[in-house]
Amino acid sequence: MDSQYRKNIYPGLEVAIILKKDQRSGRLTYGIVQDILTSAAFHSRGIKVRLEDGQVGRVAETEVVDPEGE
Repeated sequence: MDSQYRKNIYPGLEVAIILKKDQRSGRLTYGIVQDILTSAAFHSRGIKVRLEDGQVGRVAETEVVDPEGE
């Protein structure tokens, strides 16, 4: 799924996001979408979401396999 389109992101979806502090390194954070924060239908850098643990970032991947198994 393309993470740049809002229609592909929904609460409960397991995703990998890039936090603001990790934009330079590209480090991914894994979690489950709680809220979609981007109102536009498309965003070139990814749709901004809030994870269930409260972290906010842009979706990098939607078909996720967490390497740490969390």
